[in-house]
Amino acid sequence: MKKIKEVIVVEGKDDTKQILRAVDADTIETRGSAIPDETMALIKKIAKTRGIIVFTDPDFSGEKIRKTISAEIPNAKHAFITKKQGVPKRSEGSLGVEHASVEAIREALSHVYTEDDQTEELISRETLMKFGLMGHPDAKQRREKLGELLGIGYVNGKQLQHRLRMFGISQQQFLDAVEKIDGDK
Repeated sequence: MKKIKEVIVVEGKDDTKQILRAVDADTIETRGSAIPDETMALIKKIAKTRGIIVFTDPDFSGEKIRKTISAEIPNAKHAFITKKQGVPKRSEGSLGVEHASVEAIREALSHVYTEDDQTEELISRETLMKFGLMGHPDAKQRREKLGELLGIGYVNGKQLQHRLRMFGISQQQFLDAVEKIDGDK
């Protein structure tokens, strides 16, 4: 695999080690969810010249980092692994990118979407309800599967509509993913 142009933003050194096992890339570590001002300044600078890919853990802290960076750099790219892909091999340890397989990391990076705040709302709240992604007994599991299929990560019902819009997911991409979810039953 050729060197990745963008710099990958991760949480810590163990994430960097695992990313470098999978791909040839440069990384910046946030060292936790409270990103120091100097680190944010560096991320902003690199975003202007090379671009960045935010690749954080599939947990609360990882989502907080994504939101913080997205607020400062709206055109940042995002890569996601599922919670299942981030589970440690041994029972001790926390969920994270450092536990993901080389294949999972490569797959996540190959499906990077670019955020676009200008995208019109393509999928309505009513559509989400119609397809059992909100207000349905299995809604959480269906959203998890949808996030995996579309490469956008998991979000709750309130955030799903925004996430679909932010990633520019088309009506057809959405319908294809829902059809796959229904076919996997």
